[in-house]
Amino acid sequence: MSLRGLAFDVDAVVLDIEGTTSATGFVVDVLYPYSRSRFGALLSQRSGDPDVARAVAQVRAEIGDPDADDARVEKTLNAWLDEDRKATPLKTLQGVIWSEGFARGDLVSHFYDDVVPRLRAWHTAGVRLYVYSSGSVAAQRAWFAAGPEGDLLPLVSGWYDTENAGPKQEPESYGRIAEAVGHAPDRLLFLSDRPGELDAARAAGWHTVGIRRPGEPYFEQGVGDHAEAGTFDEITVSRSST
Repeated sequence: MSLRGLAFDVDAVVLDIEGTTSATGFVVDVLYPYSRSRFGALLSQRSGDPDVARAVAQVRAEIGDPDADDARVEKTLNAWLDEDRKATPLKTLQGVIWSEGFARGDLVSHFYDDVVPRLRAWHTAGVRLYVYSSGSVAAQRAWFAAGPEGDLLPLVSGWYDTENAGPKQEPESYGRIAEAVGHAPDRLLFLSDRPGELDAARAAGWHTVGIRRPGEPYFEQGVGDHAEAGTFDEITVSRSST
């Protein structure tokens, strides 16, 4: 279904990143190789870091080998990367690496041209903005802090990933987010390019819009029977005073 001039009276908008606010190609072509080249050093030099230690323990549990050494863990991470698997420990370790890369200036995140002006306008109108991505919260925060237009962190009220909310294709995850942000489900709008995620959000009572951008992995598949927009400019969001 393709609709134009989509208008919503909601309290908050929850944003996916890859394919929605930003190009998946940037993540795959820039960020994935950056993390792959640094997994080994992270595992050998930062094993005492709580986030690293927790993620490594999760990898070992996932592969059923509690004694897996760094080489086995690194091999598993690279295999998951090749599969584009949304594994929480992979995303945690990528988040550590990317956060440091953004902070050093090695990396600058990508946003589609239509996104930031809309986010600023919605924020100014009193609509709260949240992020829900398979990437870790650390990676999300680093991404929004290192945009080409500067630090966007002040626009975002909260951050959710597969660790603190749950898998993105399960309705229960959206229920957890609604409870955490304190808004009724029918006062929330979710923007994503992935039909399975949109289905889960709608099943939880949310409003949904599928974002279809040419060149993105899910463009040809479409967004099912969800409302559809090619850019954020096609979406009007306001927050009533009642």
